[in-house]
Amino acid sequence: MQFKDIAGQRDVINRLTEIIDSGRVSHAQMVLGDTADGTLQLALAYLQYLGCTNRQHYEGGDLRADSCGECPHCKKMAQLMHPDLHFVFPTAATAKVTGSFWSGDFMQEFREFLLERNALGTVEEWYEHLGIENKQGMIRESDAAHIVSDLGLKSYEGGWKMMVIWMAEKMNTAAANELLKTLEEPTPGTILMLVCESDERMLSTIRSRVQTIMVRGEGEKANEAERTQFAGLLVEWLRLLFKLKMKELAAQVDKMAALNREQQKQFLTYALGVMRDCFLHGAAGLPVEIGSGDQKFDTMFPTMVTVNNIELIEKTLDDAIMAVERNANAKIALMQLSFNMSKALKKR
Repeated sequence: MQFKDIAGQRDVINRLTEIIDSGRVSHAQMVLGDTADGTLQLALAYLQYLGCTNRQHYEGGDLRADSCGECPHCKKMAQLMHPDLHFVFPTAATAKVTGSFWSGDFMQEFREFLLERNALGTVEEWYEHLGIENKQGMIRESDAAHIVSDLGLKSYEGGWKMMVIWMAEKMNTAAANELLKTLEEPTPGTILMLVCESDERMLSTIRSRVQTIMVRGEGEKANEAERTQFAGLLVEWLRLLFKLKMKELAAQVDKMAALNREQQKQFLTYALGVMRDCFLHGAAGLPVEIGSGDQKFDTMFPTMVTVNNIELIEKTLDDAIMAVERNANAKIALMQLSFNMSKALKKR
């Protein structure tokens, strides 16, 4: 899978290739978004680019770089047959496989499923492909044990050991707990890519150990004019969160509440994306374009988003988005968000 084959997501792709080229690759990342928007495609293209021996860089255009598609690594990745590429995914007992089992017992079917659907198949389509439509698929402790075991082995080709956990939110508690040590203390040359549609059911201890790559659908993206408006509102709001002067903050909340419900949701989603960019770029030692027009602020603010508070920041913004969706009083919800965000940012 190459980046050029993925519809949209150019901003995300360009940030990722920039980070890989910088040599600061996080060992544990989570690609979050709808399958239809290319989350698994993005994870596979990322791993292909990571190990490509002849990366292509472009001048102009909307794509800054891509894998070559021709080197041995790329060809094996394209067929999902690279010996250092491993998968774990939700399964359930079938007519052929019963008793004790794990994802590896269904690997041939899973590769066929991905290739047939260009890595865009949904979990429901996977269950249908496997013949377990009426059962609940799950990632079990036995899967987690194989993840730990596979990543503990020496790389076959001397490069990265790559593990993709598809629909990672389907992990049960035992599997998640089994993975914690691997996420915290990975063996050298290891990269785990968790791909999921929702992280709400995942243990907070898992979420706090991964860098999140947010993939948005076209319908969720604000147009350019709105994004410019949102950038201005966000910067004004962030500045006031450090001062907490109530009269000024109340006036700013009034501006945010003046947006219609859909715009409020888009603004909060935009703010969430900026926070995640600050964390992701900060961990990689790269600059973030916040759009304040103040270089000092653009340099300073990303340092406020750290591993110590990113989870709380995400929860605070997610709660506000949910409140807007439930038609809560906008001024009350946004003022509460302001207080909670101020506290979260100070926990860096």
